[in-house]
Amino acid sequence: MTKLTEYTSYADAQRHFSPQALWDLFDGDRDSLNIAHECVDRHAGTGATAVAIAHSDGRDEIVTFDALSALSSQLAHWLLGQGVAKGDRVAVMLDPTEAFYAAMFGAMKMGAVAVPMFTLFGPDGIRLRTDDCTPKLLFTSREKEAEAREAGGTEVVVVDQDFLDALADLPTDFTCNTAGSDLAVLQYTSGTTRALPAAVKHNHRSIVTLMVAALYATGIRPGDRFFCPSSPAWGHGLWHGTLSPLALGVSTGTFSGRFDPVRLCKALSDFEITNLSAAATHYRMMRNCGRAEDFTYHFDKLTFTGEPIDSETARYVDDLFGTTVCSMYGTTEIGVILANYPGAEDFEVRDGSLGKAVPGNVVEVHDATGKPAQPGEIGELMVMRRGEWFPTKDLGRIDEDGYFYHAGRADDVIISAGWTMSAVEIEDAILRHPKVAEAAAIGVPDEVRGQVVKAFVVLKDSESPGLVEEIQDLVRQTLSRHEYPRHVAIVTDLPKTPAGKVNRKILRDNEAKAAA
Repeated sequence: MTKLTEYTSYADAQRHFSPQALWDLFDGDRDSLNIAHECVDRHAGTGATAVAIAHSDGRDEIVTFDALSALSSQLAHWLLGQGVAKGDRVAVMLDPTEAFYAAMFGAMKMGAVAVPMFTLFGPDGIRLRTDDCTPKLLFTSREKEAEAREAGGTEVVVVDQDFLDALADLPTDFTCNTAGSDLAVLQYTSGTTRALPAAVKHNHRSIVTLMVAALYATGIRPGDRFFCPSSPAWGHGLWHGTLSPLALGVSTGTFSGRFDPVRLCKALSDFEITNLSAAATHYRMMRNCGRAEDFTYHFDKLTFTGEPIDSETARYVDDLFGTTVCSMYGTTEIGVILANYPGAEDFEVRDGSLGKAVPGNVVEVHDATGKPAQPGEIGELMVMRRGEWFPTKDLGRIDEDGYFYHAGRADDVIISAGWTMSAVEIEDAILRHPKVAEAAAIGVPDEVRGQVVKAFVVLKDSESPGLVEEIQDLVRQTLSRHEYPRHVAIVTDLPKTPAGKVNRKILRDNEAKAAA
């Protein structure tokens, strides 16, 4: 029987996709399914690399499927010995290492619910999440121990070499006993509108539906050498960067420690990565580091997510890597719904486009009345779920051929004198200026126009005379005369979410405070 992994074209994706065909990629079924088994244990015995980790200090750490299967089994037995039961939460606050993956998969193996937590959280951030999910225990490093204990309320277990050595006498195999409907992961989003972002619940069956994104959004196929520098504490790094490739027996790579774009470039070269999925910010940082051209690359497929990539960076990536970078669009709550089908030779990748719907999804742009928008008209991106339209809270538009384009978050829209403007498009135009490294655009109050555009700009070097006027003229010429930023602030950095996206809400809040 031909599996979905053997098809690469867009036409075949539409012709052969079915929910049952996704299940055919796995050992388990709805009654008996475990993410750790599907991603790790069934690939053990081959000696193949599961994860290649590029540490910021220059070290490379290679973790095989064999080693990960054995260590995660020992950790599963240890958890049972500590009284952790099926359904209990186990928080994991570790940078990517063999220990991190063993803890995550070990918890899922024995039926606990793994809760990945970002290592840059302080005591307050830790406390918010542990108070919410009440984990049985929290795995962390010696460096984070004091902050984890200060947060209080949860047993803290330091995972160091002494801890790992103490597991040596435990069995290196484990028989999983979970159903597809059992909860496997509790994932906190990197949302910006609430003190505690929503916790998204994923059951073991999520690994099956995840394959839609793996096959058509990142284009993973057996034989790829995959890499995702996003932290596995977040959705992109965990689901698309870790679980997706491992479920297909494909080795993946990641970055551990303080991010350095030059170190990333070296790792991509040294590991001979053929398929890279990164945030738009990662590509922009590689472009701005000045050293990306020093290395040799082997890419066949490139994807980005998190936020739109500016056109200058997209052109730079195409020229340097010889491969067009493809968008994948979705959210932690709804999954990936739009993609550019990387690796599909019969799919045209259009500049700035989010692509088309992945198989099994119906996506539309709706106007303010809830009706399908006309081509070119900005409205809200909506996806069909269980027979009803579900809002993504993002704006977008379609073209005459059904390609989708992003127009920013619904709360990022700027309305000036009756004109509706996209912060994303304005930022893209500003980023075309050779002196600009980063840019963010928001609407600020204006007595005459209601709102006008204010741009916050980070420069690559020092400011030069007339630079603000140059930026304003560039936007006028690129977009239209009414969309230029009437106010431009040169800043040293932009506020970011933990996942690396520009946090326009903080900029809006700061402006509101200043005005008050």
